[in-house]
Amino acid sequence: MHQGAYDNILQAIGGTPLVRLNRVIDEGSATVLAKCEYMNPAGSIKDRMAHYVIEQAEAKGILKPGGTIIENTSGNTGMGVAMAAAVKGYRCVFTMPDKMSQEKINSMKAFGAEVVITPTDVPGDSPDHYVNVAKRIASETPGSFYLDQYHTQMNVDAHYHSTGREIWEQTGGGFDVFMAGTGTGGTMSGVSKYIKEQDATKTTVGVDILGSVHFHLFHTGTMPTPYVYKVEGIGEDIVCGAMQFDHIDDMVQVDDRDSFTMARRLVREEGLFCGGSSGSIVHAAAVKAKELGPGKTIVCVLPDSAGRYISKYLSDEWMRDYGFLDQRDDLGLVEDLLTKDRPKVITADADADVGRVIALMREHGVSQIPLVDAGGAAKLIVHELDLLRGLHEGRVSQGSPVREVASPIAGLVFPKARIGELFHILESDHTAIVVDAAQIVGVISKIDLVEHLASKRG
Repeated sequence: MHQGAYDNILQAIGGTPLVRLNRVIDEGSATVLAKCEYMNPAGSIKDRMAHYVIEQAEAKGILKPGGTIIENTSGNTGMGVAMAAAVKGYRCVFTMPDKMSQEKINSMKAFGAEVVITPTDVPGDSPDHYVNVAKRIASETPGSFYLDQYHTQMNVDAHYHSTGREIWEQTGGGFDVFMAGTGTGGTMSGVSKYIKEQDATKTTVGVDILGSVHFHLFHTGTMPTPYVYKVEGIGEDIVCGAMQFDHIDDMVQVDDRDSFTMARRLVREEGLFCGGSSGSIVHAAAVKAKELGPGKTIVCVLPDSAGRYISKYLSDEWMRDYGFLDQRDDLGLVEDLLTKDRPKVITADADADVGRVIALMREHGVSQIPLVDAGGAAKLIVHELDLLRGLHEGRVSQGSPVREVASPIAGLVFPKARIGELFHILESDHTAIVVDAAQIVGVISKIDLVEHLASKRG
């Protein structure tokens, strides 16, 4: 073998450069250093995790020669696994939501993998959800290894041992904030754990996308109703075991438009050929850098390559078709609607009876009342229609516990959430319950949002 040559391509994983961002960061902001993970051999940060987990599975005897690796993937993990499988001689079967780019599908097939496409817009417990389809295929395939990136601790450990250590060594610990996207959670959880063990004063910030569940899970501890978004490789619609909040200080939220706009700028203004989720992370990092000001340093991650999105956000036609090139106003944050002159939030004890809640509704002229426990946390809500149906059907009387006709709160939202989050909640005919530290701080109805938008339009 020639001096300096690798035995195989898997040895080329990692060692990605840190690059200072210049033109996409406003003057007077903190320094932002981008970890170019799209320069891994299969084009994404998932190469690290795929290689690590496969080697761990081999060492533990879970994955044996001639075996089949099965995984649910948005594409990047599939690419990393398919590359490793090609080197090691394994068969691969991947399940993938139908919103993912054709480039990703074709790239995995090029490595010899089999790809099963599933519908995107189905709930996490649906048998057609791509995670559940992968589990079913694994159960039906002899000699298979289900990688399970969303829940395996090995995902977190991979980034603890490689990505986190690399960032620390490259910077000598000379940074203030670490920021990464929250998809499966492995990168954010593993790197944050490593960084905090070196210096607990460092700040770690996860970046989530509107429509995903991580932002609300972090801030409220409750599961929101997810909905479809366009950016790939970030966010999730299920609770992930690899998304561990222990070492994460904050979670921020971005939307599709800001993500794609910044991703296009990274390619055109910084020469960084990275994907849409990189735009999500850098947009959030640019905002944070402006808050911190000069003299501080942020390290952020560019997870994957733009080569997977040539027909998507890099296409002006695609961006125009989805309205991402149109001008728009920044609608602000949910907390902007919580003005000082708003009426006090009316709640009832979770153990109250139906008669008490009816009296509260009449007294305060409200049509729904959140129910709070002894600690002030709200997880249930009762609407006029719930009471009407319960009384009409004879299921409850005035003395019955109101929880018998209550339902889980479907529209929980954090004050720092983007106002865009409210559209999905209110379109589903729910009232938005604003929760901070498990306490209700406001209730937002459709007319509140209408009035806010009207005032912004003059």
